[in-house]
Amino acid sequence: MRIEDFIAQINELINSTSARKLIGIVGKPGAGKSTIVEIIKSHFPQNVISIVSMDGFHLSNEILEATGKRERKGAPDTFDQEGFIALLTHLKTGGEDIHFPIFHREIEAAIADEGIVPKEVKIVLVEGNYLLSTEFGWEGVRDLLSASYFLDLEDSVRLERLIARHIKHGKSPEAARAWSLGSDESNARFIDSTRHLATAAINLNPAI
Repeated sequence: MRIEDFIAQINELINSTSARKLIGIVGKPGAGKSTIVEIIKSHFPQNVISIVSMDGFHLSNEILEATGKRERKGAPDTFDQEGFIALLTHLKTGGEDIHFPIFHREIEAAIADEGIVPKEVKIVLVEGNYLLSTEFGWEGVRDLLSASYFLDLEDSVRLERLIARHIKHGKSPEAARAWSLGSDESNARFIDSTRHLATAAINLNPAI
């Protein structure tokens, strides 16, 4: 489906149910998850949709260094999966304003309780790489989602954007390319293996 069709589906869901729904947006690194959820949110009134990113649950650099995982930051075993699942479980029930951490690439760290999902929000767009994973402690996530959508973007375009993002946040062009084609690409292959578990795909490729 195209992004316009997805927005229409979200609108129908909002108008047809009073229960809060968690909708997963999944994609490889550089696929545009953060951009897409902001575009979707912009089509609706304030406090109808909130965005929660899995990235807020990156383990700290100190923990990653202590466990020898710093050079693999972003891999499926470098997050606080239990904390993330606890947040989603809390969000399902609602009834109160709920705070959550937000990750900042410029400091490579999350700020606790910076984000907030107001109690009146009906749709929470949950974006992240491993929402469909059945390994590494992510197994409980998919069952908490009402639906999940995989972002489909040509790899050449995705990698170009990913390298540019790493450069923007401080890596040299050489380091940005090495990280994108190394650790990030290993993660991308793992994420792609979960594509079949999504409810549907959203096509982000330009029309030919």
